[in-house]
Amino acid sequence: MRHDPRPGAAAPPDDGAPSLRIDSREQLVFLLMQAAELEHGLMCEYLFAQWTLKRSTDEGVTAEQLESIERWRRDIGEVVMEEMLHLALATNLLIAVGAPPHFDRPNFPILSGWYPPGVQIALVPFGERALRHFIYLERPEGMTLEDAEGFRALDSAEPLTDGRSLMAVQQDFATVGQLYHAIETGFRMLAEHDGPAEVFLGSPGAQADAEAFRWPDIISVTDAESVTRAVAAIVEQGEGARGEWREAHFGIFLRMLDELQAARAADPTFEPARDVVLAYVHHVDDADAPVARITHDLTARVADLFDAAYEATLMALTRYFVHTDESFDQVRTLARSAKRLMAGVLAPLGVTMTALPLSDDLTGPRAGPAFRMVPHTFYMLPHRDAAWHVLRQRVQRMAERTEELIAEQGSVASQHSLADLGAVADKLRAIEEELREGSPVSARLG
Repeated sequence: MRHDPRPGAAAPPDDGAPSLRIDSREQLVFLLMQAAELEHGLMCEYLFAQWTLKRSTDEGVTAEQLESIERWRRDIGEVVMEEMLHLALATNLLIAVGAPPHFDRPNFPILSGWYPPGVQIALVPFGERALRHFIYLERPEGMTLEDAEGFRALDSAEPLTDGRSLMAVQQDFATVGQLYHAIETGFRMLAEHDGPAEVFLGSPGAQADAEAFRWPDIISVTDAESVTRAVAAIVEQGEGARGEWREAHFGIFLRMLDELQAARAADPTFEPARDVVLAYVHHVDDADAPVARITHDLTARVADLFDAAYEATLMALTRYFVHTDESFDQVRTLARSAKRLMAGVLAPLGVTMTALPLSDDLTGPRAGPAFRMVPHTFYMLPHRDAAWHVLRQRVQRMAERTEELIAEQGSVASQHSLADLGAVADKLRAIEEELREGSPVSARLG
């Protein structure tokens, strides 16, 4: 939900940030939706930066510099895994209060209006600007920092609710930690006022399950105590526990920034990332700033495949959370499909894109994956048989398109490396087969 822009207003300082007020289920759901959007956006930011990192000494870095790059790539990968966990936990919190999963968000860049001032999400290559932005977003409560150059507060939120409104309203929060602590307090206050049975309305069986996702850190949210554990896991991994931030995301990015600055002091020409810009194949009308368009034919086709894989990942995830009478094995297949799409399809396609040209000017910047968001009507599939059929068919079509690109390697694609596409095609075929074998859909739809 977007609030009215008021250009020129500044974000409140962290130590003077107002307390968020949650006095209704609607206000709690609204803030949980924002939390889910932020976790989703942060995950995309970190993946984009990771995928832009150079991959060999052929790209103008030394062997020693490449060692640093590989360490940063691994560290960002660990942060991304924890952001995925945070998104799962935020979704469990939503399900617990009887709300549906929320994977919607604005398209990038998200610079004003959608969130409180100072909370902006944009896809930029790995470097000092990106790291300073990540540090700002992950900063602990009470720590006052300025965001990186190019990010500044553009507007202010609507006033705090007075407790009389039937509708949820936007409220200011300075840090992600403040948002989650308010959510934890909101759960407790509503449970005390209305009774736990009136708050924890959702079925635990509809939540992300540690066994289904094979992820032991997932927490099922069923009461105030489990809310506290879920919030603690998110906040402590992001900003650290009560000042112990060195091994949290904030500390990891701060350490990367120190290492990058030291490496550039030793070699001012050192550039760890490819020259990549966020770019779309088609126009989007909700981005907060002008964005590049991909005009190179091959790059546009790879980007289209990436966007389709991203949509299919959201299909699998959403179906998992809204499943009806699927068996546990079928639910586990949905979870496994989403994870395999992310690791085996999105990641190699994202890396491939950052090596492909934006336009026919082959000396210009490379194209960065946009994680294009489509309306939830495309990926929210509430009807069981149709959902499984559409998801399997979507994966099949992506496999066919990937195989077409591979077949063209000897002609149009010869000047660009698409080496990872063979593995992508194999992964898509494996996912398609698993969906076919595990599907509850009758043979007539197969």
